[in-house]
Amino acid sequence: MPGRKWRENSDRICTHLQSSPLFTQAKTVLAYFSFRQEPDLSPLFVDNRRWGFPRCVGDSLMWHICTPGESTSKGAYGILEPHPDAPILQPDEVDLILVPSVACDVRGYRLGYGGGYYDRLLSSSQWAHQPTIGIAFEFAISPELPIDEWDKPLHGVCTETGLRMMP
Repeated sequence: MPGRKWRENSDRICTHLQSSPLFTQAKTVLAYFSFRQEPDLSPLFVDNRRWGFPRCVGDSLMWHICTPGESTSKGAYGILEPHPDAPILQPDEVDLILVPSVACDVRGYRLGYGGGYYDRLLSSSQWAHQPTIGIAFEFAISPELPIDEWDKPLHGVCTETGLRMMP
């Protein structure tokens, strides 16, 4: 996707999120730093919410509070991560999880880059009940993706055309 179109579509996704009650009512939101032309949510990070970002530790994600301007570094996969000393967020502190998605289907299932980090997170009992919104571009929405028994559908999917909540 050309850079200008990527920026426009990313900004539209942010606008749709900002008008969603699920987002506007959330005080603590888990997000991600864009990688490989994933939709960029960074325009959202300047508001007064508490933002959490993942750090890969072994085969798990640790969620750290990170505010704009704090130092980050590239992790094992080349993705920006918060500093290991940044405060850790616990599941009961989180109101919403924005999940990066290579592709999503109309049922709310997603594909990531294949590391299984989000699959393990969303399947764990302590994280399973937090609301989740998959973030993807509209061209990456499919009628049906292959799923495994551990896959959990997201509560919604947001693209540049709008936010779809799952039934």
